[in-house]
Amino acid sequence: MEVVTDYRDVDIIPNLYGAFAEDRMSLVDVTWKQHLYHEKRRWSAAVFVSAVDIDTLSMADRIYLWNAGRAELTTKPGADRLARIADTECRRWQGIDDTLAAVMQSCGTWSRYWNEEEAFHETTFNALARRLGMEPRGNDTFIEFRKVFPDDNMLRTLFLLAISEITAMVNYVCCARLTKNAALAALFKQVAADEAQHMRYFVSFCKALVDSGRYRAKDALAIAHLFLRENGELHGSHRDRVEARGTHVNWWDHLDTEGIERPDDLDSKQKAIYSALKSVTGIDVASPEEVEEAWVESVGV
Repeated sequence: MEVVTDYRDVDIIPNLYGAFAEDRMSLVDVTWKQHLYHEKRRWSAAVFVSAVDIDTLSMADRIYLWNAGRAELTTKPGADRLARIADTECRRWQGIDDTLAAVMQSCGTWSRYWNEEEAFHETTFNALARRLGMEPRGNDTFIEFRKVFPDDNMLRTLFLLAISEITAMVNYVCCARLTKNAALAALFKQVAADEAQHMRYFVSFCKALVDSGRYRAKDALAIAHLFLRENGELHGSHRDRVEARGTHVNWWDHLDTEGIERPDDLDSKQKAIYSALKSVTGIDVASPEEVEEAWVESVGV
């Protein structure tokens, strides 16, 4: 196993099923690649927090931070759940498709890095909001936002997570563009970059599941349609009707941007979802209508 001192060529494995099946990589090999990529991208929450002069932040900046800190509370249960169901799926496929079992275990192993990186986002945003003297996050809210999503088909789960990361990435890019505070913009850009890499990991895992032949493209298309349809999940708290969820909290249902410019770019989110679908399924789509058509066609296969 190589000793790495230059991280420039360290990246996410794009063809994970092939890495196990064709390149004969072991879980130890893949885990080392995951760790190197994680190590390459580490940053200091304390440094970013100390760089922000809170007295220079606008009211919009403060609201962006407050929303971000609350939203990020929902990421830990997602990572905890992923580790659990990935291990369950790994053991389900052992002896049936050992390559797929290895993919599932690599997904669960990576979830520890996802969990840690999201912890940086949550604690950094909430620490800044606390320094600003904004409404503190009460214990009841903290616990409520830690509710774990119900279990679902693994491909549907992973593609939903990919879209969640796309949504977060675009929102933080917009926050970075809207703030006039250079240090805060740098923080939002750093977090957006993290979310982009998380999205790429989820796409890689989704592709591996489809490549195995054990999971059908229709499951990814179904999730894409759920988000992209008229008044769908991608519109978050701006939908005409937001579902009452007793089982878990979807952070995109709870953004409060009244009185300020909403940090959003629907077109960028849609294009990123189309690109993710192409990577996972090989299907080209360029509109919500084409996603729906592809999904309906795939259901009949």
